[in-house]
Amino acid sequence: MSGTAPGGTPKHRLNPGKLLLSKWTAAQPQNREKHFLVSQLLCDEQGQVLQVELQAVLSRRSQRLDWRVLEDAMTWHMGWK
Repeated sequence: MSGTAPGGTPKHRLNPGKLLLSKWTAAQPQNREKHFLVSQLLCDEQGQVLQVELQAVLSRRSQRLDWRVLEDAMTWHMGWK
C-alpha cells in the first residue's frame, strides 16, 4: 500500500476518487490539530480530483490541499494514530 518516491521519501499510493471521508493523522501536529477528515473533493470539469478539503477534528478548521500532498508518508499517516 505504500512505496518510495524517487527521492527516497516514503509515499502512500492513493486513489483520489476514494479519499472522501478518509481519516488522516498529521506527522507533526500544529495548534494541537492532529486528526483530520477529508470533508470534500474539489474536481475539475472532467471530474478529476484536484484538491481535497481537510477538516481538523479538534477545531473544525478546514484547509484545502492538493490531494497529492497526502501521498507523503513523512507528513501524513493514513487513519488516526
